Amino acid sequence: MSRTAYSRGGGAPAPHALELHDVTKRHGHGDAAVTALDRVTMRVPRATFTAVMGPSGSGKSTLLHCAAGLDRPTSGSVVLDGRDLRGMDETALTRLRRDRMGFVFQSFNLVPTLTVEQNVTLPLEFAGRRADRRRVRELLARLGLGDRTGHRPAELSGGQQQRVAIARALLSEPAVIFADEPTGALDTRVAREVLTILREAVSLTGQTIVMVTHDPVAASYADTVVFFADGRIADSMARPHAAAVAERMARLSEPAPPARTAGTGLLHRTGDPR
Repeated sequence: MSRTAYSRGGGAPAPHALELHDVTKRHGHGDAAVTALDRVTMRVPRATFTAVMGPSGSGKSTLLHCAAGLDRPTSGSVVLDGRDLRGMDETALTRLRRDRMGFVFQSFNLVPTLTVEQNVTLPLEFAGRRADRRRVRELLARLGLGDRTGHRPAELSGGQQQRVAIARALLSEPAVIFADEPTGALDTRVAREVLTILREAVSLTGQTIVMVTHDPVAASYADTVVFFADGRIADSMARPHAAAVAERMARLSEPAPPARTAGTGLLHRTGDPR
């Protein structure tokens, strides 16, 4: 069974890196309001790799934005590394994202005028912290960039640029790395190399990763896949395989029957229902 558990409530809490409690996010007002997240409760233990999938408009990107403090829920709470985001002002949220979160995006987000090493250490410099140059070099060498430390992004392949972004996210040892379609701009071979790096960050160094993806192969590298539909957790799958993930996604894209309810809402199994 995966170490990641999802529920609509109840149970003694485990040591979680990330918790969402009854999180709702609405856009607009009145009859024009759209519910992007609908009372989502989700807990992610430390040292786990969670993939989030769902059809377009299912709420998966909104989930990532709320979990990372990039957007505020309409109601409910987000707790990251034991810190409740509700009472934080923008300055405190910025500091928390800088110190306790890592981000890997499809677009890499590297500064073109800086070298590989400078791009990796930039967040620490913004935080007024001195980077351990030896550790930076060791990290880049582990990611296959040991001979690229002085290169600029334009001199790197797409896969190498994504590795730089991963190194930047890993350097500060964040509580959670949020990855938004990290392989979307990469070819199949390079995408698998990047996913292997993310998988090893969890298995070998105990990193916690939450990744939004549309790719069943990418999702198969995770411990658990959480499927979203209509702003809610529709299902979850432990020890995922690409074919089973693709089949589950195909079913989610079909018209859904009325949801079963019990107690306060949907009940989601933590084991693999296959």
